[in-house]
Amino acid sequence: MDYSLQRRALLAEVYSGRTGTMEVCDASPYLLRAAKFHGTQTEVPCPVCRKEPLTNVSWVYGDELKHATGSARTAEELAKMATLFDEFTVYVVEVCRTCSWNHLVQSYVLGKRGLEKPRRRTAAE
Repeated sequence: MDYSLQRRALLAEVYSGRTGTMEVCDASPYLLRAAKFHGTQTEVPCPVCRKEPLTNVSWVYGDELKHATGSARTAEELAKMATLFDEFTVYVVEVCRTCSWNHLVQSYVLGKRGLEKPRRRTAAE
């Protein structure tokens, strides 16, 4: 799922002055650390401070992940996890490490279950 429409609407509120930057630049210290150690730097400048490129952080959630659920993962770790677990959800958050802007960018499902060929079902099933 893509969250770009919500992002544009929120930024329009900020640019018009109806929403303050303190309300949208509220990344937690945990998210900022995850951006530093697990994030992927993009070419997109921060839409609020414009001082540095945004960093994308991928968070994983799923019942099968147990203790790993709710943790940030690199692209390499995601690829390995996709071969180990049946299904889990990845949420990608963009973060500015300078002004603390953060927004959910997209979510998607990974895992072995998606690699299986779908079985055709009969009308009786």
